[in-house]
Amino acid sequence: MHIAVIGAGVVGVTTAHALQQRGHRVTVVECLAAAGLETSRANAGQRSYGYVYPWASPAMLKKALPWLVKRDGPLKLRLPPSRHTLSFLAATWRFAQQPGLFETNKRAMLRLGAYSRQCFEALEDDATLDFDAGRGGLVDLASDVESLKALQVNAGLLGELGIEHQLMTAAEVAEREPALAGSQPLVGGIWLPGDGTGDCYRFTQALAAVCAARGVDFLFQTRVTGAERDSGGHLRALTLANATGEPQAPLAADAFVLCAGTASQRLGKLFGARLPIYPVKGYSLTMPLRDAALAPRSTVIDDRYKVVFTRLGERLRVTGFVELAEHDRQIPAARLATLRRAVAARFAGAADVDAAESWAGFRPMTPDGPPVIGEGKRNNLFLNTGHGTFGWTLSAASAQLIAQLIDGDKPALALEAFRPGRFG
Repeated sequence: MHIAVIGAGVVGVTTAHALQQRGHRVTVVECLAAAGLETSRANAGQRSYGYVYPWASPAMLKKALPWLVKRDGPLKLRLPPSRHTLSFLAATWRFAQQPGLFETNKRAMLRLGAYSRQCFEALEDDATLDFDAGRGGLVDLASDVESLKALQVNAGLLGELGIEHQLMTAAEVAEREPALAGSQPLVGGIWLPGDGTGDCYRFTQALAAVCAARGVDFLFQTRVTGAERDSGGHLRALTLANATGEPQAPLAADAFVLCAGTASQRLGKLFGARLPIYPVKGYSLTMPLRDAALAPRSTVIDDRYKVVFTRLGERLRVTGFVELAEHDRQIPAARLATLRRAVAARFAGAADVDAAESWAGFRPMTPDGPPVIGEGKRNNLFLNTGHGTFGWTLSAASAQLIAQLIDGDKPALALEAFRPGRFG
């Protein structure tokens, strides 16, 4: 079977790999010049299988306004907000108010994360990839008693689902991450030993090279402009254009998988799929280490600044912010200043902040939180998009699930929380 995958970010490339492994002929269409150049480019570097959760949370709604007015608050909103932004916020509010939905979705996402860990292990057994991989786990800090209580509640759910974890005292946190000793306030934390780290861009590039060597075709600098259907309404081919807008030969295929990140909302309309995906903006700084002894060993989530620190070999990356500003690619100095303050607070002297590479990217977020994984309205269109901040973490699992659906196999997990039709 010939399958067209739209998008060459980490989700699209892992999908192509999963399909190629099953013997399908695969063509990947990507509007940019190479794989992994958009959301996968400089994200937090986590594969946080035990640290996934929905966006639409009742607790988040209570914190949103204080965060907006706080100087270093993690939530930012461009004023005046666009109609798209207001629509997304209204939908998020509605989902957050549905009794029990957050808990149901969180369980589903944690199960997906656990499955993704298994899928990544199998993937890395299949292909040797160089991407600054680390397997030191994830430490989530608690700077005060309130944060520690929240971690204790989360630990109960992790235990229920059989996800390995360890609640820690401040001394135990400092033992696991020695560079934190004597830094900002700290009362405890939780360690998730099964989580991993690495450079998502390097991973995506390396896996794309493996796929290409095995026969997957990549059409870079190629945009999808429309769709051709047969008399029954099923997709028959994609109409394409090159980077300058010149029409290209249509791409016919037996099945199509949409993995286009934040572009999925626009492209979904071509295929009759309603995908209310919003580009939630985030920022990162990546800097060379100065003193490895002062740097984190793995991934550390800081509850004070709401940032993530990740060790990537001889580099340190700090990532933060949830900004609702459409596709505004500007990088305000104030955002980077907050990230630098966070580094100085927790890991002073660890890295050369003056040599940091700055980046802003857009997470494809659904208004309720879970990604969209499943079959579209037509039986040869499949959707694998909207992974939000957990694209790399969940990509290996969602790729396998899509491959299972295409082959008519029973999915390894229940997909109710991820069904494409839940938005109407």
